[in-house]
Amino acid sequence: MSPVITDPMPSHHLMLSTRLVYQLGNPRSTLRATTDRSGPAVLINAGGEVDACNEQTWRQLVSEAANVVVAPGPFVVDVTGLDFMGCCAFAVLAEEARRCRGRGIELRLVSCDPIVRRIVDACGLRGLLPIYPTADGALSAATPW
Repeated sequence: MSPVITDPMPSHHLMLSTRLVYQLGNPRSTLRATTDRSGPAVLINAGGEVDACNEQTWRQLVSEAANVVVAPGPFVVDVTGLDFMGCCAFAVLAEEARRCRGRGIELRLVSCDPIVRRIVDACGLRGLLPIYPTADGALSAATPW
């Protein structure tokens, strides 16, 4: 008989607003996402594309998820499933990271794509948007402050 392993902080899907669920579920939408809560932390898993056409949906997704994070968080945004991130996607993340910091929460980005790191560095956002190679690593890292 195999041992039963229980997760000390089980993950639960977050309830998003009806409008956001409709926008993400639209067959013509190029953005897909799931949101999960694990203890005080919240995780977004994004896929598809974020560009000027769906910037408002991205903004609403990030904002709604960030609003339910409990300090000290963290708030983790996994973009490994995105095929394209326009500059607007990074701007939304930077704005939300600043708001989160004001609440004692760190927004953490998950990506292994070198272009994501280059854009974060080129925009001077390294201190605001720390990048982790895995969601597990981002969720378990110590808060730097």
